[in-house]
Amino acid sequence: MASSSGSGSTGSLSTAGAAMAMAAASGTEEEMRALMEQRRAKRMLSNRESARRSRMRKQRHLDDLAAQAAHLRRENAHVAAALGLTARGLQAVDAENAVLRTQAAELAARLHSLNDIIACMSANNNTAAAVALTVAAAATATTADPLLGGFDGASFEDFLFRSSPEMFMFPALQS
Repeated sequence: MASSSGSGSTGSLSTAGAAMAMAAASGTEEEMRALMEQRRAKRMLSNRESARRSRMRKQRHLDDLAAQAAHLRRENAHVAAALGLTARGLQAVDAENAVLRTQAAELAARLHSLNDIIACMSANNNTAAAVALTVAAAATATTADPLLGGFDGASFEDFLFRSSPEMFMFPALQS
């Protein structure tokens, strides 16, 4: 019996050990569940904080983009105003350039006319000099040789006109 009581106590020890082990395991399981719940709560808090930081970054980026868009709109307005001023300046310069081109064409035409007049006067002066020499030679010949006869007023003018008709033309009529 002693053996049976010994064996009985051993059996109860094993059952108690198993129950203790079960309680310990159960306690460990509870601790594990508590630990997992704590980790899950910590992870959720971390995720919430990360999401908050992400939203803040996103808002900051959106604010930066809005500020940049406003700056670019202002810069665009300045550039458009400068372009308008430049375009008006270009139109003014084009108009002035057209006036100057017209004036230059008029002055070139006047210069050409004056050069033509000078050329005509030079030709008339040369012709007049030749006529004067011819008249002088004829007058000398007439006075030197009374046999050839003298020039009366009408015949001298006829002679002069026949010898150089261009001398009696006006430069404006020659062209």
